[in-house]
Amino acid sequence: MTEAAAVLGGYLLGSLPFGYWIPLIFRGEDIRRHGSGNVGASNVFRVYGRSLGVPVAVLDVGKGFAAASLGLWAGGALIGVLAGAAAMVGHARPIFLRFEPGGKMVATAGGATFALAPLAAFCCIGVWIVVFLLTRYASLASIATAVALAAFVVVFGYPWPIVVFGVVGAVAVIAMHRQNIRRLLSGSEHRFQLRRPRGA
Repeated sequence: MTEAAAVLGGYLLGSLPFGYWIPLIFRGEDIRRHGSGNVGASNVFRVYGRSLGVPVAVLDVGKGFAAASLGLWAGGALIGVLAGAAAMVGHARPIFLRFEPGGKMVATAGGATFALAPLAAFCCIGVWIVVFLLTRYASLASIATAVALAAFVVVFGYPWPIVVFGVVGAVAVIAMHRQNIRRLLSGSEHRFQLRRPRGA
């Protein structure tokens, strides 16, 4: 019963749409009408800059971490993985937005990974930063990090539920970025500029 509650709690935590709420509170705008229309941290950063993008990213990471930590406490590695995965599903299809499309799960998956496989998570941060700084494509950095996560959880010898989480999570993140992959191949993907794109 406790394990099931932890997984449900993970979904509800993941469903908290900070990328929608924060722009609505501080700018009075619906982020779904701007940029890519996505409620993830990348689109918030793209539209509003660091002042809103960074808090959303931190909160999205935090909810993944909290969900997986709750699962670890309730039932060990397997329940931690299920709760973390539930948070990712909640982020992608949040109940608080009536199951409409949410974010692409990267930050939430990262937070869950910090709880489940901290060494792999720190290595993934390095991969994301290097790829992003070299290319300025957040999508490419996220895809590369997803692939790296699947490799790191195997190389570092984590328990099988965490290996499954890393591999399946990587596939899910890549699948969520399929439109970005098409734009990358066509040369039309948005390249980040590390400056505020709109006046505050």
